[in-house]
Amino acid sequence: MNPGTNIDYSIIIPAYNEEDYLPHTLESIIKSMKAIRRLTGEIIVSDNNSTDRTAAIAEGYGARVAFEGHQQISKARNTGAKKALGRYLIFVDSDTLISPALLKKTLNTLASGRYSGGGASVEFDGHLPILVKCGLKAWLILSKTFKWACGAYIFCTSEAFMDTGGFDERYYASEEIHFSIALRRWGRKYGKRFIILEEPIISSSRKIKWYTIKEHLIMFLHMLRYLKPLQNRNACYKMWYQHPKKNQDHR
Repeated sequence: MNPGTNIDYSIIIPAYNEEDYLPHTLESIIKSMKAIRRLTGEIIVSDNNSTDRTAAIAEGYGARVAFEGHQQISKARNTGAKKALGRYLIFVDSDTLISPALLKKTLNTLASGRYSGGGASVEFDGHLPILVKCGLKAWLILSKTFKWACGAYIFCTSEAFMDTGGFDERYYASEEIHFSIALRRWGRKYGKRFIILEEPIISSSRKIKWYTIKEHLIMFLHMLRYLKPLQNRNACYKMWYQHPKKNQDHR
């Protein structure tokens, strides 16, 4: 990380074998960046040991590529952040779309100097089962109440990132919640707040569709067998990092 250059903000995308989804994400980001003329940004794709054309696609869209060989999303995000030149850091998942309005609001929020960081409201693409819709509503309530950012979109100042140590690499899932808490604690020392913006991201519902409700429940119960399940790679790997039909890892 090298803030102080002519780059105002860095958008960091962790990606593993995302040649199908990454172009849509990059196109939405580039469109949004073009609408922000007063600030200069960069895109960094943190290639998490992909075996497909993820890195080549990223470079084709003008993104810088950082390589991380250990398949863990918190580590991939941190690796991308180490390459970042901006004083503001925005982490976006590789299957997530953002709008110009959200990017503008994010940058204005950080530029105000009153916030250590924040997140955004979440919407999913496609049709969702009623139980998933209820779950999403519950998450939005928890997110706004406890100031937990969704991992698909979380932002902060580079100073806050460095001082907190970034994403906790002990965790294979829920690392965004722990990072949100760390940013809030850091912010309180300097009179800064953590915010969940009303402007939504549109995230892919693919992982919801990969599994039946029964399979989701079985995997959740499997996680509960571990004392610290979110720090256990085996407890989290299938749900978050593996495509059940292609039998290959996915981010």
